[in-house]
Amino acid sequence: MSQSSTEPAQPQPATIRTSDNQLFCCKSIDKLISESEVPGQRLQKTLGPWSLTALGIGAVIGSGIFVLTGTAAAGEYFQAPSILHAQVLDIIVNFLRGGGTAQVLMHGRPPAGPSIAISFFLVAVACSFAGLCYAELASMIPIAGSAYTYSYATLGEIFAWIIGWDLILEYVVSNVVVAISFGAYSKAQLASFNINLPDKWSTPVWEAGHWTGSYFNIPAFLIVFILTVLLVRGIRESAEANNIMVAIKIGAILVFLVVGGALINPANWRPFAPSGFGGIVTGGAIVFFTYIGFDSVSTAAEEARNPQRDMPIGIIASLVVCTILYVGVSIVLLGMMKYTTFVSGEAADAPVAYALRMLGASRWSRSIIVVGALMGMISSLLVFQYGQARIWYAMSRDRLFPAFFSKVHVKFKTPHISTWIAGFAVGIPAGIFAISDAADLSNIGTLFAFALVSLGVIILRRTQPERKRVFRVPFVPWFPLISIILCGGLMTGLTVITWVRFVVWLVLGLLIYVFYSRHRSEFAKK
Repeated sequence: MSQSSTEPAQPQPATIRTSDNQLFCCKSIDKLISESEVPGQRLQKTLGPWSLTALGIGAVIGSGIFVLTGTAAAGEYFQAPSILHAQVLDIIVNFLRGGGTAQVLMHGRPPAGPSIAISFFLVAVACSFAGLCYAELASMIPIAGSAYTYSYATLGEIFAWIIGWDLILEYVVSNVVVAISFGAYSKAQLASFNINLPDKWSTPVWEAGHWTGSYFNIPAFLIVFILTVLLVRGIRESAEANNIMVAIKIGAILVFLVVGGALINPANWRPFAPSGFGGIVTGGAIVFFTYIGFDSVSTAAEEARNPQRDMPIGIIASLVVCTILYVGVSIVLLGMMKYTTFVSGEAADAPVAYALRMLGASRWSRSIIVVGALMGMISSLLVFQYGQARIWYAMSRDRLFPAFFSKVHVKFKTPHISTWIAGFAVGIPAGIFAISDAADLSNIGTLFAFALVSLGVIILRRTQPERKRVFRVPFVPWFPLISIILCGGLMTGLTVITWVRFVVWLVLGLLIYVFYSRHRSEFAKK
């Protein structure tokens, strides 16, 4: 017999303070789970293991697989314009060696050559430490919010706020960059068919510190708008669209592996590691950021049909599939042409397309690569827009954001207001600005989230050892500690200006927390 609509709702667990200081109060996992079932805020559980895996692949493999592989293998050398654009690690090393920072503006990275395939594999191993930590927490705490929710349950409210605010920056910045790239790439492809979009409506309005004379970048805004409509319509429809795009993207990669494999000259693989192990490691530092995105799977935990089983499958399977594809593309590409070919020019900007064209591959195979690159950008945008709205939804449900962010559409069962706000937060800047080094803000934010999630696994093992864990990270605390150390090391490889912008963003967030969010929290002393 169905439950009567007039039957009173189940009582919610009482708020339990875990600390006298509100900043360090942790939210009960049981309370987090019970709040996710409140009518009017409940999301629809429709995702299975394949859809979750496809979300991870959609986020991790963008157009970069067709662009970054050649340039990462060829190495680079450049001079930073100022100390703000120097890497933090360079500054520390130069200061320790010579007591000054005279050499920090000169940057170089030895070529990895064909051994970039090993770099991709080693980076996947490094990412797997964080991936295992996400898998354990996602199966224990199947709630929207990802690292934000995990931090609230393990570290305390202030850490949850910081990582939530940080994730907002990560998703907005990364998607603005991808949307702008999509606009430029689609404009160039249309031009190859003699369809020329007017520059006034297809280029940035503000670039390099001055107005360009353009009115608005319509293609960059339009793709975000279309995906926002799709995400509001429902997670099932969005997941099905992503599944199709991921299938097309993987199909394009497989076509390249077959066509390019027939054009391999084994002599191009020698020397395999021209810079030795040092080149493999430095190449890995660059390609690490191609793997960022698997964590977006965890934002879908609340909409998974069986999160305890399917979340670990989705996170780990997406990492495995992406690793195989990255390694395969790098081996084939660098067997087609010598790694030194991709140092600069068109070969560096689009190495896969360049190699196919120069070696006489058919036009249809090159067209498939173009379609694959476009699908890569669109699916990446879709997954990150989805994740961004779920972060805002989770923070609103915890009363740290205004209540309207957690409103769920009566018919579509999606957080429609959060989704529309996220859409305009990305679409409008994408229609105005150009790509800049602000994209590194996404990298530093993601690495910070990885580190806190790994720390959360260690803390929960100590504070709640009896709680059921369907999936367990092996060798705790060593695996989470390795993840924390790797993330911290990679953060030092980012520039000073990235750190400055990151700190400014966090300070702005702390001001909002102090004057607004902490007074609305369930842990606020009334």
